[in-house]
Amino acid sequence: MMMMAPGDAGDHDAPPDDGASVHARGSFFGRRKGHKLRIHQADLIDNLLPHLALDITTPEPERLADLFDGDIGNVRLEIGFGGGEHLIAEAQAFPNIGFIGCEPYVNGMAKILAQIEAHNIGNIRLYAGDAAELLAWAPVRSLVRIDLIHPDPWPKRRHWKRRFVQDATVTAMARILKDGGEFRFVSDIDDYCAWTLAHLMRNPDFVWTAERAIDWRQPWDGYTMTRYGRKAEREGRVAAYLRFGRVG
Repeated sequence: MMMMAPGDAGDHDAPPDDGASVHARGSFFGRRKGHKLRIHQADLIDNLLPHLALDITTPEPERLADLFDGDIGNVRLEIGFGGGEHLIAEAQAFPNIGFIGCEPYVNGMAKILAQIEAHNIGNIRLYAGDAAELLAWAPVRSLVRIDLIHPDPWPKRRHWKRRFVQDATVTAMARILKDGGEFRFVSDIDDYCAWTLAHLMRNPDFVWTAERAIDWRQPWDGYTMTRYGRKAEREGRVAAYLRFGRVG
């Protein structure tokens, strides 16, 4: 099952010029639909990305923290980081946490590489491929948090199997989250929110942490609004902010 087919995660208003995909080593596949990368962006893909990209063809590390330099304790994952606004802000706010960003679109990857270079951020690693494969590769109990922010809702019934949240991926997330870890989900699509609640609440490894309506109607403390989130707010669409704890 392809969990990260083009359009499967990340801010789902991404225009066609965000549509080219990229392998971890910098080579492209799929159709190039939009603007050509600028010279510096292409240089970052060719020369910086290989230093930050995870190679899941190698054996899994004993600890994901070993993928990072310096004093890194816990590690978090953001699936489909889009323009990278949230991931960059979190990495800067928590320099002692390691962050893995998964994003299949080359323009999104180029944008975050530019930010990593500009701010000299050392606690981000990147994976330009199928998030389900990354989940399968990561060691057991290796993450403290997984974020999925405004994923593609795949609204047509025949495409629901392409949604990232499926029974298989929920089970995979439970395997790699530490006890007490969290899966956080943001969407302004009511149907996908209900879908996610149903899938997570029928898995005994997760519990929905909301105790009152405000817990899911408003962003959590310190949340960085993405470009898509700001657009949704301007257009009157209300997002839900769902948090699920990994129970021991």
